[in-house]
This record gives sequence, structure tokens and C-alpha cells, in this order.
Amino acid sequence: MGSRPEPIVHDGDLNGPERSPLVGATAAAMEEHRRRAELAGPLELLPAVDFCCVYGSSLLRNNSDKTSMVDYILGVADPIQWHSEASASFLDGLLSESAMNLTYMIVIGTNHRIWKGTGTTTRNGWGGSARRRALGFCYLFAQINWVAYGIGVGVHFNPFVEWKDKMIKYGVVQMHDLAMDVLTWDRFYLSGRLQKPVQVLIDNWDIQKVNLINLKAATSASLLLLPAKFSEEDLYAKICSLSYMGDLRMLFAEDKNKVKNIVRGSFTSFQSMYKPSLQEFAAEGLLQIPSAGHEFEQDCGLSATRNHFFSLPWTIQRRLGMKHEIDGSGITKPQTIITSRELAANRVTRSLRRLVMISSARQAMSGLAATGGVAAARYLARKISKAWKSRTS
Repeated sequence: MGSRPEPIVHDGDLNGPERSPLVGATAAAMEEHRRRAELAGPLELLPAVDFCCVYGSSLLRNNSDKTSMVDYILGVADPIQWHSEASASFLDGLLSESAMNLTYMIVIGTNHRIWKGTGTTTRNGWGGSARRRALGFCYLFAQINWVAYGIGVGVHFNPFVEWKDKMIKYGVVQMHDLAMDVLTWDRFYLSGRLQKPVQVLIDNWDIQKVNLINLKAATSASLLLLPAKFSEEDLYAKICSLSYMGDLRMLFAEDKNKVKNIVRGSFTSFQSMYKPSLQEFAAEGLLQIPSAGHEFEQDCGLSATRNHFFSLPWTIQRRLGMKHEIDGSGITKPQTIITSRELAANRVTRSLRRLVMISSARQAMSGLAATGGVAAARYLARKISKAWKSRTS
């Protein structure tokens, strides 16, 4: 198992006036252990995964909605094999009330429960011979995989899974695809999620270490889009907004304060995540890290602009016309056509918007095809309701 992220819980919030720092720290550690155990609960009934993180509004300290769905990303070596193992034990939420209906591409995900079962049932086609059920499951998993890759961005999400007194949503992704998106931004989907604080529960591939490259790239992209002087909150808000550029849901199906709520609800986690990148840029003379209460200052010259540009993933560089040429000594060197900071900022903005627009649209279509109209409408209605409240409150 890989290294652990910074805890979401703030130690200072647990220290009362009569408590010593040691008591407060112990209380914080106990609370963090309890919270992690609670989040890891559903994993006990599912096949083993190589990576698992929890993300979303349920982690935010300023989230007052205790009915918020808890969101999981599950990284596995082989998604089809994983679903097969899950179905064998009747554990996978995909294979409860509406599972066999997906065989006919009608509906999946309307009302799932994770449960332990040993008997047989005839509900929604579960009855019949083991051979017929096995063939049905094989077709089902092939359809899931086709929808995830042929329509979506390689992630199959299953929302509205009931776990005890909570509602969870989980997405299953192949580990290779997760790592590639983190490194290259080829889809800029899960890489965007991992640019924001998450609670990592399992990390057999050391994705957190790989993600440092993603965080540095996000910092570079954000610095290109920020003015010469900016606040720390401005920086994290810009980083947080990268993966929402071009996302049509932000127009009508997301809380208008989404970015602000994420940053303010997990500010110290942002600080912990991005401290190494900021210190690296400061050591290179590209950024001045202020004392408390003051603004950051960055070098906006052409040399600094190109430095940040070269820190972006190859997917972005290629979209912006970056070429690599081999010099006389056989060394590959990047050739840039960046002539001004404004040009770089505009090109990065357009490139990210297009990436996010395509990925979010594909994933929305994938969700509709995989979960069916009823579940998709239910999920969209839930999102629109939250968005409406944020705009009318």
C-alpha cells in the first residue's frame, strides 16, 4: 500500500480550552482513523482494488448536507475481471435489481444495494441455470466495458448504491488508464479530480507519487492564467477550476459556488498538496512565496512563461503546436512558438476547455447509456436541484 495523503481533519478544531496538544492530537488521530474506517466500509464487500480514493462534497468541512452522496474512484487491473469477481459473490451494486436489464441495454443503476447473498432469485432475470446466468454476465461485462471505452472516457460510474444509511457512487477504471491520464492529461478527467484534495484509501501503484507530476502541471497551467500578483486562495481556485473549464454542467447542473466551496472547505489540504511545486518554482526564481497575509508574486517574463509551458503534459503541448526536434548531438529538444504570455494563456485556456468539453460530454453520454434514462434523470435532477439552491439562496 502506498503513502497516505494529509488528513482531512484539522487537529486544532478538536483541541478544547482544557486539552493539551497531545490530547488534541490523539483525538484527531482517533477521529481520522474512525473516518477512514467508515469510508473503507464498502470495500470490504467488493473484490480487491489497486487504488481507491474518496472525493467530492462529502469530504468538505463546510458541507452541511449530510445526505451527500459519497464518491469513490476504484482502480483495478482488469475491469471486466473485477466485475466478474464481484458478481460471483452477489456483491456488486451493478448486479442487483437492474443488472440483467443491462444485457438488453435498457437500464442499470436505478436502485442498487451492496449486500451478501447466497441463494438464487428470479427477479429481473437472475433465475435459471448457472450457464445461462454466466453467459448473461459475460455479455453484461462486455457491454459495460464497451460503453466505458467506446462512448465514455474509460470510467464506468455506478450511482445511487445504498450502503447502510448512506448513498455512494463509484467509478471503476483500469489502472493503466488512470496512470496515463494523470501523466499525460490525454482525457483530463480523473487527472482533474486528483488535482483537488481526495482521501486515498488504497494505493498499490503509488499513484500519489505519480500525481506529483500532475500537481506540478496544474500549478504551471494556473500560473500562466493568473496575473503577476494573486492571493493563495486565488491560486487554489484557479487550480480547482481547470477541470471545470468547458464543462457544460457548470452552466446549469452545478453549484455556482462549487470552486469556492471546495477551496475553502479543504484549504489546508490544498496547501499540503501544492507546497512542493510552489517551493520548486520559488527556488527557480519564478515565484515569490509571501509571508502570511500577503500576495504571491510571479515572474511574467517570456522565459518564465516558456518554463511553465514546458511543464505542461505532452497532450497540451501537442495541441498547442509544440514540436520536438533532434539536434546534432542526438538530443531531443522542444521547439516552442510561444511569443508572449497572453498567447500562451489563451492557448492553454482554449486547449483545456476543449479537452474538458469533450471528456465531460462523452462521460455524460456514457452514463446515460450505462445507467439508463431513469437513473440518469434522477442523478441530473439531484445535481440541478443543488445548482438551483446555490443560485437562489
